[in-house]
Amino acid sequence: MDLAAEVNAITPGVVPSPWKGFEHVRGWGIFGAPFSSGHVLALRVFPQNDFAPFRTLWHRTPEGDWSIHYDGPLAETTCPRYYGAAARANTPCRLDLIWTGPMNLTVEMDRPRCRWEMEMATSPMFTVMSAMGSRIPERTWRSRSLHRVMERAAKTFLRLGSVRMSGTMPNGQYGVLSPRRMYPVVWSRAEFDGVDLGHIIRSRETPRIGDIPVSARAVLAIGRGYFEILDPEEHARTKAALGHADGA
Repeated sequence: MDLAAEVNAITPGVVPSPWKGFEHVRGWGIFGAPFSSGHVLALRVFPQNDFAPFRTLWHRTPEGDWSIHYDGPLAETTCPRYYGAAARANTPCRLDLIWTGPMNLTVEMDRPRCRWEMEMATSPMFTVMSAMGSRIPERTWRSRSLHRVMERAAKTFLRLGSVRMSGTMPNGQYGVLSPRRMYPVVWSRAEFDGVDLGHIIRSRETPRIGDIPVSARAVLAIGRGYFEILDPEEHARTKAALGHADGA
């Protein structure tokens, strides 16, 4: 299994959403990684979307305060577009991804300083769930009944906690997550702004950003996300600001 090759095969580019009335992202990330210190990290890497390729690192303090650090053109074209209202800070950064092996990733951020190392693996249950997710047609992910089934399976068989595949984002958009393949993080260590975060754990309570749960354990997921376009004129203006014509 070469996870590094799989995620790096996603060609960066501006790609129109397959769903009418929705923006989309395609890529991968760590849903949420709770640490023994009470801190939580998350990673989003979306080479393809409606605006421009971007990466973000999310951090939650033990007191529950989120910050989102984005490596992309604008906050308005990265994760703060959907989740920023629930974060205390949304700041630009440089985010480097270094694959040191087929299943080993190091994430480095310049400000605040962060170094996050992790190792992924496979397991029979994750392999079965990934096989199921990969075979679901893209249009079928619109079904809220499917979302509830996938949520129950993720909680029962993968022990991800009370995750949700759809719901209202902190910024007001209705959103859908469609993970196709998932790999458990079996080892990780991180230092954030000079603080050793300890070791990864499975949290008893699922961490949330706003009303949206992330994950009770660290998992790397590959897939797509869809977010309702609340203001078509704003959507068009934002694309134009980046030099993209409608439909490009």
